[in-house]
Amino acid sequence: MEQEELNNLTKERTESKRKNNRKKKKKKENGVNGSSKVTEGDTQPVPQDVETKEDWVGLSKVFTKGVYPVGEVQEYKDKNTYRKTSEELRERERLESDFYNSFRRAAEAHRRVRQYILPYIKPGIKLIDMCERLENASRTFIEEDELKAGIAFPTGCSLNHVAAHYTPNSGDDTVLQYGDVMKLDFGIHVNGHIIDSAFTIAFDSKYDNLLQAVKEATNTGIKEAGIDVRLCDIGAAIQEVMESYEVEINGKVFPVKCIRNLNGHSIGNYQIHAGKSVPIVKGGDQTKMEENEVYAIETFGSTGRGYIREDGECSHYMKRIDAGHVPLRVARAKSLLNTINKHFGTLAFCRRYLDRLGETRYLLALKNLCESGIVEPYPPLCDVRGCYTAQFEHTILLRPTCKEVISRGEDY
Repeated sequence: MEQEELNNLTKERTESKRKNNRKKKKKKENGVNGSSKVTEGDTQPVPQDVETKEDWVGLSKVFTKGVYPVGEVQEYKDKNTYRKTSEELRERERLESDFYNSFRRAAEAHRRVRQYILPYIKPGIKLIDMCERLENASRTFIEEDELKAGIAFPTGCSLNHVAAHYTPNSGDDTVLQYGDVMKLDFGIHVNGHIIDSAFTIAFDSKYDNLLQAVKEATNTGIKEAGIDVRLCDIGAAIQEVMESYEVEINGKVFPVKCIRNLNGHSIGNYQIHAGKSVPIVKGGDQTKMEENEVYAIETFGSTGRGYIREDGECSHYMKRIDAGHVPLRVARAKSLLNTINKHFGTLAFCRRYLDRLGETRYLLALKNLCESGIVEPYPPLCDVRGCYTAQFEHTILLRPTCKEVISRGEDY
């Protein structure tokens, strides 16, 4: 049965690849990750039923043996090439099969959500509607089960000069425009094993070089990553690739700059940032990557200063992993903390998620939790207004014998 499932998966992916090949001729109009042909002035959203309800199937109904597809495998370089054939290391991997399989399940759900949501993304849609549609698909595919499986953090849909940490709060009716550059960053987890992956959508082909620079820089970071590799060396390689690009927008040429105070990061169990940072510029941390570590390799490029600051209304929050017991005097804050502990633990959440759980009039309580050092707010991260930023990101696993790009798909 396991082989039959894998055969079915191969057929499914082959058919998907054929469809993707037919779409490649339209890529110029779409931008690097446009979902369908769009021209300026086309602001009609696609119909609500982009796919039928029959397509909303939990993964356990597809992979009935519970074995999920392996991501893209890359060999280690230089002194680590021996790892590919080491029987001892292969045995070490076999002992970690459940650990790897949790990530692969989350990654397969992530790929299916991407495939599901892309046809819906066109100028004229409300970002809040897009996010809720994406999140509902995530919950269905991963078969949400309290803290055992579900959404790992809020759907980021940051526009233009906003590089990260923007998702609409309730009542935010922001509409996606033809000239926008949107970073779509979302995460799914299984047993706290998080897939963190992002890509950028632009409908206007004038942004193609910006998107290509960042996409290539991220792939360079992935290629350079590995066991015993110094984090600073990855940053130097990323910067060299990213800043070799320039982009012409409305007759003016801009160099593509790395956003130097944004980084990739290690990922821990129920912990999106586990302590190690992967720079995207040269210099910095001499720390080495280690076996069985998990990393989000992400890069950000900008036509602006290449430096972000916090600005705008906050939507993202996360309970501090090191938050000890703090006595709370406000009863409403205690109640809200109980909700956070039950539904999110140390995973990030947003106001919309609290609304969905039936929480009301909680802003003062949330502020109290932030001021008490229990919850950390994460406001939008912005470069200068008028510039454009792009992001690409993948989750990688440093297995003993090879490097697995777990979130890789046919889209990016």
